[in-house]
Amino acid sequence: MAVPAWTCGASRPGPAPTALPWPGRGPRPGPGARRPPSGPPRPLSLLLPPLLLLPLLAAPGASAYSFPQQHTMQHWARRLEQEIDGVMRIFGGVQQLREIYKDNRNLFEVQENEPQKLVEKVAGDIESLLDRKVRALKRLADAAENFQKAHRWQDNIKEEDILYYDAKADAELDDPESEDVERGSKVSTLRLDFVEDSNFKNKVNYSYTAVQIPTDIYKGSTVILNELNWTEALENVFIENRRQDPTLLWQVFGSATGVTRYYPATPWRAPKKIDLYDVRRRPWYIQGASSPKDMVIIVDVSGSVSGLTLKLMKTSVCEMLDTLSDDDYVNVASFNEKAQPVSCFTHLVQANVRNKKVFKEAVQGMVAKGTTGYKAGFEYAFDQLQNSNITRANCNKMIMMFTDGGEDRVQDVFEKYNWPNRTVRVFTFSVGQHNYDVTPLQWMACANKGYYFEIPSIGAIRINTQEYLDVLGRPMVLAGKEAKQVQWTNVYEDALGLGLVVTGTLPVFNLTQDGPGEKKNQLILGVMGIDVALNDIKRLTPNYTLGANGYVFAIDLNGYVLLHPNLKPQTTNFREPVTLDFLDAELEDENKEEIRRSMIDGNKGHKQIRTLVKSLDERYVDEVVRNYTWVPIRSTNYSLGLVLPPYSTFYLQANLSDQILQVKLPISKLKDFEFLLPSSFESEGHVFIAPREYCKDLNASDNNTEFLKNFIELMEKVTPDSKQCNNFLLHNLILDTGITQQLVERVWRDQDLNTYSLLAVFAATDGGITRVFPNKAAEDWTENPEPFNASFYRRSLDNYGYIFKPPHQDALLRPLELENDTVGILVSTAVELSLGGRTLRPAVVGVKLDLEAWAEKFKVLASNRTHQDQPQKCGPSSHCEMDCEVNNEDLLCVLIDDGGFLVLSNQNHQWDQVGRFFSEVDANLMLALYNNSFYTRKESYDYQAACAPQPPGNLGAAPRGVFVPTIADFLNLAWWTSAAAWSLFQQLLYGLIYHSWFQADSAEAEGSPEARESSCVMKQTQYYFGSVNASYNAIIDCGNCSRLFHAQRLTNTNLLFVVAEKPLCSQCEAGRLLQKETHCPADGPEQCELVQRPRYRRGPHICFDYNATEDTSDCGRGASFPPSLGVLVSLQLLLLLGLPPRPQPQVHASRRL
Repeated sequence: MAVPAWTCGASRPGPAPTALPWPGRGPRPGPGARRPPSGPPRPLSLLLPPLLLLPLLAAPGASAYSFPQQHTMQHWARRLEQEIDGVMRIFGGVQQLREIYKDNRNLFEVQENEPQKLVEKVAGDIESLLDRKVRALKRLADAAENFQKAHRWQDNIKEEDILYYDAKADAELDDPESEDVERGSKVSTLRLDFVEDSNFKNKVNYSYTAVQIPTDIYKGSTVILNELNWTEALENVFIENRRQDPTLLWQVFGSATGVTRYYPATPWRAPKKIDLYDVRRRPWYIQGASSPKDMVIIVDVSGSVSGLTLKLMKTSVCEMLDTLSDDDYVNVASFNEKAQPVSCFTHLVQANVRNKKVFKEAVQGMVAKGTTGYKAGFEYAFDQLQNSNITRANCNKMIMMFTDGGEDRVQDVFEKYNWPNRTVRVFTFSVGQHNYDVTPLQWMACANKGYYFEIPSIGAIRINTQEYLDVLGRPMVLAGKEAKQVQWTNVYEDALGLGLVVTGTLPVFNLTQDGPGEKKNQLILGVMGIDVALNDIKRLTPNYTLGANGYVFAIDLNGYVLLHPNLKPQTTNFREPVTLDFLDAELEDENKEEIRRSMIDGNKGHKQIRTLVKSLDERYVDEVVRNYTWVPIRSTNYSLGLVLPPYSTFYLQANLSDQILQVKLPISKLKDFEFLLPSSFESEGHVFIAPREYCKDLNASDNNTEFLKNFIELMEKVTPDSKQCNNFLLHNLILDTGITQQLVERVWRDQDLNTYSLLAVFAATDGGITRVFPNKAAEDWTENPEPFNASFYRRSLDNYGYIFKPPHQDALLRPLELENDTVGILVSTAVELSLGGRTLRPAVVGVKLDLEAWAEKFKVLASNRTHQDQPQKCGPSSHCEMDCEVNNEDLLCVLIDDGGFLVLSNQNHQWDQVGRFFSEVDANLMLALYNNSFYTRKESYDYQAACAPQPPGNLGAAPRGVFVPTIADFLNLAWWTSAAAWSLFQQLLYGLIYHSWFQADSAEAEGSPEARESSCVMKQTQYYFGSVNASYNAIIDCGNCSRLFHAQRLTNTNLLFVVAEKPLCSQCEAGRLLQKETHCPADGPEQCELVQRPRYRRGPHICFDYNATEDTSDCGRGASFPPSLGVLVSLQLLLLLGLPPRPQPQVHASRRL
């Protein structure tokens, strides 16, 4: 039966091929014979008893041989088990290493990890760290409000009156087309010197602040100049904050006018294309400037909306979506005579990255037709906001309507749904150039506590789709001190290069009054922010005492991780937060859902669970036991968790005081240190040391040889009790150096590895030592020198017995090259100590098998040989069972690991496929093993992957989205005075200033990081051993022909021993399981289904969406701008002559609210 390859969202394969025992003891039909009809498949428990012998079967072309009986194959399995165990006992040295630890018991102590105390201490340390930032934030916010209140507005302020460091000045001077170079800027820009600072990963100047002004805002406007004037006083506060807390990173004031002033000064990281950075669109600003939002966007798609206007609307909606954060909820609908959602979302959904992407793609499919029906649009929007059966923000409620104009005021709808309380704000947007009366749109906004905006062209979109935040900020300002609460953001990428950060935010209010007795000003001045790098928080967590598989994590109220070892975004977009849910960072199950809910609710807790974990290389899944302990981090929205395996309850701490701390000599003079020197490697084996931060002055390097050299040079100068070094790490490293050297002395040095076809023996420890013997084997050692980051190390700790790890092979890459016996298979096992009733696993030991030699040995062990050098021969008259050596042309024998990867085979042509997923080698047999529960499949999604950009379906040479008039249009005088002509010229002028508007979509991204790769969702599939532990025989039914196989787990290993007939029928090759990571074009699980079962979350506990004293009289008074025929003709002539004017994009930052 043909089974398709599985794709994203695919379900488990069907029952074919069916595994059935061959009935009776009579002779089995030969190849090609049709099997008699059989009943439905029986349950696995009713299949052949473990010792029931399969009937004799004549192999094709060799009638004297039959398929091995079950007891024969079990005998082979025992021989394999004994051989593996014998080699590991002799060379692994597990028992000897236990004795070495006990003999050196005076050199270390056994310490205990007490989860509750640990997690409470770390939570307290993080709270103290963030509390210092909060105090600095409050000083800044208070100072800003006082400075602005004392500032005297200057109508006649000049550019030359302002002296400041323009962060973009250097980039603009290098660009001959920049606006300041063209017009000769009069601004007095400081020229600063900078010093490199590793904390900021940047060059900085601690004496000044820097200013960044968005590209589309005119620097010389009166509003901007006054803003620069009064914010200059913040410089001294920034400096004083740093004096009080030298660990402070970026201190930033984001103004509601768009000005960003930050400290310390550093040049702006200008992109290769247009710099679209606007602080008001940053995640931290949006979160700090307003309370959470429930927003419904309705778009007029009636026939009166021309193609150009519709394009503006689509772009406007996308820009509006970018002003929303994960604390907000949104839906988007289009309307004409009827209203309908533009996407599959039928109700408000969380405004997370993936949902917004669905909206943005759906909006592009809107088509204009029909007549305008405001009533349908508003009724739909109010119904959405009144739906209380869904999760939503339950704070600011608003409707954003985009239209080209209309006469209906739909007062009856407002009376029905919104009056008299007016709990829903209405914002209206008149889009495009037209001659419609905008009074009804103004009235709708003013009558419903909203605001009216005009978007005549592309250049007005960004400014007008974000200024609604000023209206939402009114209740916050009027609430005064009650609203002055610090909020901590989601994780996001810092625009200045710090990496992943969280930001503490505090709104800054306008405290001025227009005059004595006048109403209080209700403008938000901006948001103050202070960054905290995730790495600074990680430093507060215990690193190496938790063991390789223990870790600390933290989540926010959305369930997104702030800290987690699996938080590793491959690409970051500074415009979007990094939102990885705890249940996506780990393999989801019911226990973790409970833990996540409890943490979001701010509870304490502890729970031991059995769960699944992925290996570091994401090829394997292990079923493990973990202890979860969690507490809230007070004064924040975060909760901290600690995960410990039971074997990490205790750990070793070197106690070398009697031996070395009394010696005031460099560490290099200590006895055990000599075994770290390269001069000892030939006799003691090669040593890799984990690249940890042993000392502050230790130079890091990705090359372990160089790192070891740097380490040795530093140790020539450092005493054992030096304050600049981490004594725990340093002393444990020295302890394990001596421990592993004694293993060489007692076990490895006197053994002949070649006798047992071994390429190497090795030991790795929690202390950071990996010793590989002999020295020459280090040349082919590819494992991570940090044991905690080595897949074999972590898997060995989590599993009992011997863990085989074949070399990693991708199905798309060329096969292994078997030359000079350099290809090896790792076999490792954990060393478990029991000291005074306390159990721990401080090391992993193992061997590296010679692939070719062990493949030959495998054939011998799975054969009928009675003597090592004499294979059994069968005469024509005798009946003998096939074996894996003599009959390798008819019998397939393989060892497959617990992930489904080929380890050994009796087929010489398959040796170069060792390490591949077995379905790539024998799809038919792997599918049968899966269908008979030898393997179980686990599917998950990687939301942090990076993918190459998809090529566009078609590329045209025309500028994107620009209406191209015909010759008839040019000859028609009426067209020259039409709204279409005026809108076109506005776009032409904007394009002359911002050349990317005229470039094709593909060209726009050229040279940008996004053009090379972008974030995407990858589907991951891992396989692991299922419920079958016993020996098992089955038949793969292929219709006209079938195939016998036997499978059995090898005790004390992660191996499955499989013996099968070679495939005879091509139709049996139809089914194929996929294991490799695949790209999901739909961004993972169907978003439309996921929003129907949203994960538990809690929004911020504060909400400011109403204040009785709010003045709503300022609600927008747009005026249309009738084009001048003379101006239009002049501009057109200039364009036709190829002499484009160079006007400045003067989107003035007027504070209208």
